[in-house]
Amino acid sequence: MGRLGVLKKMLPGLVPLFVFILADEIWGTQIGIIVAVVVGNIQLLVTYLREKRLDKFILFDTLLIVALGLISVVLNNDIFFKLKPGLIGILICAFLGFSIFSHTNIMLKMSQRYMKGIQLNEQQVKQFNRSLRFLFFIFLVHTALVFYSSFYMSKEAWAFISGGLFYIIFGVYFIYEFLRVRLGNKKILQEEILPIVDEKGTIIGRAPRERLHNGSKHLHPVVHLHIVNNKKQIYLQKRPDSKKVQPGKWDTAVGGHVELNEKIDDALLREAKEELNLESFDFKPLMVYLWESDIEKELVYSFVSVYNSIISYNKEEISDGRFWSIQSINQQLGKGVFTPNFEKEFIYVKKYLTKG
Repeated sequence: MGRLGVLKKMLPGLVPLFVFILADEIWGTQIGIIVAVVVGNIQLLVTYLREKRLDKFILFDTLLIVALGLISVVLNNDIFFKLKPGLIGILICAFLGFSIFSHTNIMLKMSQRYMKGIQLNEQQVKQFNRSLRFLFFIFLVHTALVFYSSFYMSKEAWAFISGGLFYIIFGVYFIYEFLRVRLGNKKILQEEILPIVDEKGTIIGRAPRERLHNGSKHLHPVVHLHIVNNKKQIYLQKRPDSKKVQPGKWDTAVGGHVELNEKIDDALLREAKEELNLESFDFKPLMVYLWESDIEKELVYSFVSVYNSIISYNKEEISDGRFWSIQSINQQLGKGVFTPNFEKEFIYVKKYLTKG
């Protein structure tokens, strides 16, 4: 069920009500009830033939028309029937309110039932709940207007509020959501799309780069390359002050995101080319680990390479770069000079150099 799926499920069930309002104006209450019930039964039959299910909302709406319509005829007072859309509104508000303000989100469970095999991520759940809150207040305001018009306004005004105004409100809401989603999708297309993975590295989704650094903690793959030389020195790059993550700190020689449908080795070669202008070098895997900070969660693929030639870093990507001795690094550990990622991996790089 998408962002507008809730409305698509509810609106067909309200058709008998709107049919009654129109028929009642033309032929009167009794004929209006008959026409509305016939339309409701046709809807039930069509839904059953197409989807092999009984639409409980249409059935409920139709039976409620019959019950309240008969009461209004017997008592010769149409106030009972006028309150009918308001009663439906109260039920819907209670349903939505329970989903929003309790620990049991019925609407979310229903959506997951209709979308078997699809799991909503944290951001999608937040957007879904946002739509529910919007719908809750729309129904709440409309229900209040229905009750007010039933007692204090003309029958024509009640008919407009119960029917026409309902369509207008939801029409405006549909247009608003359509434009918002359309503009949001356009923005996403302009952003770099990166993969979301599980702890084994299997791709389970995708998201714009910005969304991976906003605290949503979507696990995404990155590559790190440690470059060492025969003097047992380690090459580090200094991150530009403009970087959102760890600005101005010294970091691994190469680091970057794995693109969607890109192999890990290919990502490493691409990043090494972009940041250090390296095109031909050998590398070995060092470690794979999970890294989580306040704003992101990464699956880090770390590699090491022995390289003794001059390195010319890309000044558009890196603010500085040079080889450090192990002793110099040890003296600066824990002082905010290096990124936390590098300090974690430095232990394993030292072991590699010792073995070498």
